Amino acid sequence: MMKNIFCGETNVKEKYYLTTAIAYTSGKPHIGNTYEAILADSVARFKRYQGYDVFFQTGTDEHGQKIEEKAKSAGVTPKEFVDKVADEIKGIWDLVGVSYDKFIRTTDKDHEKQVQKIFNKLYEKGDIYKGSYEGWYCTPCESFWTESQLVDGKCPDCGREVQKSKEEAYFFKMSKYADRLLEYYNEHPEFILPVSRKNEMVNNFLKPGLQDLCVSRSTFKWGVPVDFDPKHVVYVWLDALTNYITGIGYDADGEGSDLYKKLWPADVHIIGKDIIRFHTIYWPIFLMALDVPLPKRVYGHGWLLQDGGKMSKSKGNVMYADDLVSYFGKDAVRYYVLTAMPQDNDGLISWESVIDVINSELANVFGNLVSRTIAMTNKYFGGKVSDSKVIEEVDNDLKQVVVSAVKKVTAKMDEFKIADAISEILTVFRRANKYIDETMPWVLAKDESKSDRLKTVLYNLCESIAIATSLLYPFIPDTCEKALNMFNLNVRAFDKLETFGLEDEISVTQNPEILFARIDAKVVMESVNKMIEERSAALKKQEAPVKEAVKKEQINIEDFGKVELKVGVVTACEKVEKSKKLLKLTVKIGDEVRTVVSGIALAYSPEYLVGKKLALVTNLKPAKLCGILSEGMILCAENSEGKLAFLTPETDIEDGSGIF
Repeated sequence: MMKNIFCGETNVKEKYYLTTAIAYTSGKPHIGNTYEAILADSVARFKRYQGYDVFFQTGTDEHGQKIEEKAKSAGVTPKEFVDKVADEIKGIWDLVGVSYDKFIRTTDKDHEKQVQKIFNKLYEKGDIYKGSYEGWYCTPCESFWTESQLVDGKCPDCGREVQKSKEEAYFFKMSKYADRLLEYYNEHPEFILPVSRKNEMVNNFLKPGLQDLCVSRSTFKWGVPVDFDPKHVVYVWLDALTNYITGIGYDADGEGSDLYKKLWPADVHIIGKDIIRFHTIYWPIFLMALDVPLPKRVYGHGWLLQDGGKMSKSKGNVMYADDLVSYFGKDAVRYYVLTAMPQDNDGLISWESVIDVINSELANVFGNLVSRTIAMTNKYFGGKVSDSKVIEEVDNDLKQVVVSAVKKVTAKMDEFKIADAISEILTVFRRANKYIDETMPWVLAKDESKSDRLKTVLYNLCESIAIATSLLYPFIPDTCEKALNMFNLNVRAFDKLETFGLEDEISVTQNPEILFARIDAKVVMESVNKMIEERSAALKKQEAPVKEAVKKEQINIEDFGKVELKVGVVTACEKVEKSKKLLKLTVKIGDEVRTVVSGIALAYSPEYLVGKKLALVTNLKPAKLCGILSEGMILCAENSEGKLAFLTPETDIEDGSGIF
């Protein structure tokens, strides 16, 4: 929680309830996942600063088939698996300063109990019915798809492989509420932000017609059991989405807690754009069916993507918040991710770009301003200044920029334009740095008759820093508190931010700290690259022994007799264009010459293979690979590290000879 370090009193205005999407406990979250928690935290802190009675909820989503499979692979129970990952997620949230009021887990007993009661209530109401499902299932996305919804035969959301699945299931009647939801959209244009997300929901999902939604599974066990039909578990979205009300005391029987009655409806759900459909279609329809008011707003932010290539665990280059914090500190990481993300687009992150922003903005603009101001105040006035009222026009311009920032920042925050809000604050720091160049305190100090003017200049700088740093506090709280302490000030009360000249006298520390030291990019990147190489090597070493030959069912001699194996000699070989793995071989097999396409280009050069004798399957049905008709298959051995070796006769034997 934000400490009460504000200067002055701010009256509580009203409640403000906000949530993040709950993080899925399939593994450690990377910096893109962590961004959402930092984003929501900045909103929560800013609202508290304004005087709102804030309740901020986050947490973890812990059920599903993927968890069950990962736990099995790890040799632990699903509960043991999610306990470990949930602790890791909570630890990362704490590390980056997420000031949540409630961390909910969907394995919490009170949540599971309410999920069962919600399911029963919707079933008794007739909104849930029993049927069977046959379609394509994506395990990573926990989603069913019809044939027409697939893209190139793969999941339309993540692009991964899908499996044919048929099972008994319960379904929710989504179409029953579609018209009512569309009407709600029209009556509440502020419900979905940005507006582009709303247009996508209407045009891509509501207008074409909603299909009934599968809300139970019967092919795995790790989930909340349907208590009247225990072979079923409640499917992910009816379980996960309801956390927003169960976490604050909702009761499906109508006996909700005082906290629920106070907080609901939520003021905003902050989520990633990839799950906007579930939060703006499924979730509001569930609430309509439960006769519960809808949240006031759903904000779907973009993705924080790695600049220069995709994050890959196998490459060891996945960027994690704890690594970034260890190099740059918590507030520098918070600042970067908040400023890197435009509202309606994706943001980019790389180690180099983080270093650039720290050096150019945090060190040069903010840190340098604080350092220069404190140094001059100590040098010229023994560390204490007050306003001598010797005013020039340049002072008025500075003051106007400073006090006008409050309304500008507030307006941007109301629209969830976090990066723009911080940019307005940085404008104040830049203006103050320019003010130093305009007034040239070092020149004023040489003329004793200009002493009062110099005092006013330094006082104006101190006041500008006090106001702008207070505004920046919700985004990088530890650094701002440290900076204000060096001026012996608290965070100024929000309703006093437009009062320039609030302090009669400002005294600065004699021993100021450096807020952000400039970073030597070369030194840091050498260390980072070494870390990436070590992780990649460790992963390869860890995964190598796991790779085993797939055991196939036994066959009889008649089955084996169906395969025709012969010796062939390679007479020509070349690489296949637009493919890194394929070679096109011309193979002489006795009196016959065939074209064979083989994925061995990473192991052998075309020149090496010419003249080699090898074993191949000759009665395999021809197939086109990269537009080339392949009329056979070369036999190769592969070890646990993926190394290939083609099979060749022990002694020289003529091509066309049979293999048996």
